[in-house]
Amino acid sequence: MSDETLLLKLNVVPCTFIERLNRFVALVEVDGETRKALVTNTGRLEEFMIPGRRAFCVPKTGGKTDFVLVAFEDLNGRGAVIDTRTQAKAFERAVELNTIPWLRDCRIKRKEVTVGKSRLDYLFECPDGEVYAEMKSAVLRGGERGEYAMYPDCPSTRGQKHIRELIELKKAGKRAMIFFIGAMPGVERFKPYERGDPEIARLLAEAKRTGVEVNALSISLLPEGKVVLERPSLEVEV
Repeated sequence: MSDETLLLKLNVVPCTFIERLNRFVALVEVDGETRKALVTNTGRLEEFMIPGRRAFCVPKTGGKTDFVLVAFEDLNGRGAVIDTRTQAKAFERAVELNTIPWLRDCRIKRKEVTVGKSRLDYLFECPDGEVYAEMKSAVLRGGERGEYAMYPDCPSTRGQKHIRELIELKKAGKRAMIFFIGAMPGVERFKPYERGDPEIARLLAEAKRTGVEVNALSISLLPEGKVVLERPSLEVEV
């Protein structure tokens, strides 16, 4: 897409997925050698974590892993970004560049903001006041044409708790938002995956009725390592 915005440039290394050892570690093949890679996404990611699937890793130093598993090859050779840290960095860069219409002229005031018994990802300073916000990773594809980015792919009590906190914030007169990073090429819309967690779907609908803002955007990884903003605003169906 010609209007895509460059957000990050990563030092990617092509790799091949072998297996997920546990929640945080996967085996990958890099240059013919089996290596360990860090997995930051706690979702099941079953549509991507298929033995033999081409992926993109980034070298790392220290710890028990040699790489971070950043993305899986998806549509037209582009990568679906599963790494939540890369998703967050790309999003923060998009805020800096003022390319997100639903955060126009806003800036990040604080990260990891304690609210009730939860920590929300962001507190934004916007022209009309502060916004408490939580970011979620939507890397499950759905729809007849694969046009939907969906969340979650498995039950998330943490996600439920965050949405409840946002509802309470809104009821207390604060501005509250949950937004989703549709980190896959070619997606156009977002919706909750009811089979993954029916309570999340119910809570999102309640949140929207209460006045919590529900937004989404999409990013993807180009084979040379560029992370681009594909759509700064996805259509949201909750």
